[in-house]
Amino acid sequence: MELRCTYDAATRGGNAPDGRKVQATLHWVSAADAVTAEIRLYNQLFTRADPNAADFAADLNPDSLEVLTDCKLEPALVGMDTAEPVQFERQGYFCRDQDSTPDRLVFNRTVGLRDSWAKVSAGRGASV
Repeated sequence: MELRCTYDAATRGGNAPDGRKVQATLHWVSAADAVTAEIRLYNQLFTRADPNAADFAADLNPDSLEVLTDCKLEPALVGMDTAEPVQFERQGYFCRDQDSTPDRLVFNRTVGLRDSWAKVSAGRGASV
């Protein structure tokens, strides 16, 4: 598959000086230069906003942890040896896991950019 495109620096940031509207912005990582990582996405721990205190295990969300493997990241993240969070475009903020090494990168999502919990809870009462 091949993609042919051009880069128009005047539209960076979404607004062109001549008034053109940008329909979309493409964020990408070069496959040739990318590094592989494991990404852990933490979701709501419970399926209900008010889990049953007597049997909270019944309300545990089986999808509270989603592990993505073979993810491609910017190579600059290999040398990052800090607890500072980084933003993954359109995904959220991630911090490097304490078990991460330069040979095996692991990042944990700390804050997502979209939180559907409030919307889901409002639409279905208190359960998901």
